[in-house]
Amino acid sequence: MNMTATTPPVQNAWISQAIKAIEADYQRSADTHLIKLDIPSLEGIDLYLKDESTHPTGSLKHRLARSLFLYALCNGWINQDTTVIESSSGSTAISEAYFARLLGLPFIAVVPRKTARKKIEQIEFYGGKAHFVDSSAAIYDESRRLAKTLNGHYMDQFTYAERATDWRGNNNIADSIFNQMKFERFPIPTWIVMSSGTGGTSATIGRYIRYQMHSTQLCVVDPEHSVFYDYFIERNTNITLEVGSRIEGIGRPRVEPSFLPNVINQMRKIPDAASVATIHWLETIIGRKAGASTGTNLYGVLQLATEMKQRGETGSIVTLLCDSGERYLETYYNDEWITTNIGDISTYLTQLHHLQQTGNGHL
Repeated sequence: MNMTATTPPVQNAWISQAIKAIEADYQRSADTHLIKLDIPSLEGIDLYLKDESTHPTGSLKHRLARSLFLYALCNGWINQDTTVIESSSGSTAISEAYFARLLGLPFIAVVPRKTARKKIEQIEFYGGKAHFVDSSAAIYDESRRLAKTLNGHYMDQFTYAERATDWRGNNNIADSIFNQMKFERFPIPTWIVMSSGTGGTSATIGRYIRYQMHSTQLCVVDPEHSVFYDYFIERNTNITLEVGSRIEGIGRPRVEPSFLPNVINQMRKIPDAASVATIHWLETIIGRKAGASTGTNLYGVLQLATEMKQRGETGSIVTLLCDSGERYLETYYNDEWITTNIGDISTYLTQLHHLQQTGNGHL
C-alpha cells in the first residue's frame, strides 16, 4: 500500500512569500554607521561605536529578530496561522513585533514587569501584546506555556540566537564591522567588545574572527546580577541568580544555551554605576543618548584602551551602540531613578572626565 503525506501547497507558498517579504525589507535598509570617537588623550588608539540604534526598530536586536524569523520559517515552525511568542526584556520583542506585523501574524512578548514603559509602547505600536511576569526567571516557562496553550511558536531567542545567524559572513554584524574598518588607520581591530544578553552576537563575532583568521580578540563585558562572567570562569551551567540585571537587554540570571564561552578571549565585570555614568559621559561627546548596555560596552573599551596606552601599544577597538537612550528617559536618564536603583555615579563620571583630559586613570 502506497502511503504519502505532503505539506499543503498553500502553506509552502505562504512561507516563500513571508521569506520574500523579510528579504525585501532587508534590501530597503542601509547598513548601520560606524562612529569614530574623538578622544585625543588616547593618542594612537582609535575607538569606534557601531550604531545599531539606526535599525528600523531602533536596536541591535533587529538583526536577531530577522534571523530568528527566517530560521523559524525555513524550519517550518511558523505558518500563516501561527501566534509568535517571545521571552524578552524589551528590544528583541520590539523587533519581533515589527516582523510579525510584516507577516500579518499575532505576537505576544513575555516581559518582566519592570521593563521600561517606552519599550512596551513600542511593542504595542507594532501590533504586539505584552504579557507581564514578576520575575526575569519566569519568562521561559510562561512563554512555553503560552505557546502550548495557543498552539503558537515560542521563538526562544536564548536558545536559537547563536545558530540562527550565518556567522561565516553574509553581512552579519562582524562582517559589517570588518568591511567598514577597511580604510581606517588600524583596519583590523585589536579588540571587539560586546556585552551579552542571549550570547548570540558574541558567538557570531567570535566565530567570524576565527573563521577569517583575524588577530582580533573578543572581550565580553557583563553587568552586575548576571551569571555569564562567573560561568566563563567556572564553567558551571547550574549557576543561577534570584534577581535579574539592572542593565536592560544584557545579563541573565541563568546560563543561556546561546552563550559560547570558548569563542571569547576575555571577560570583564562592569559595575552598573559605571555603565550608567558612561552613557551620560558619552552624551557630552556625541550629543546623543544611548541605552545603558552601550555604557557597559564602552566602559570595557575604555579600560582596554587605557591599558593599551600604559603598555605603549597602538590599535583600534570597536564596540556597539546597542540602542537609543530615548527609551530610558524615565530610568537611566532620571536622576531620582538612578539614585534609588543604581546609586551614586559621580565617582565614575569624575574618572571618565579625567581620562578624557589626560588619557590616564584606573577605570
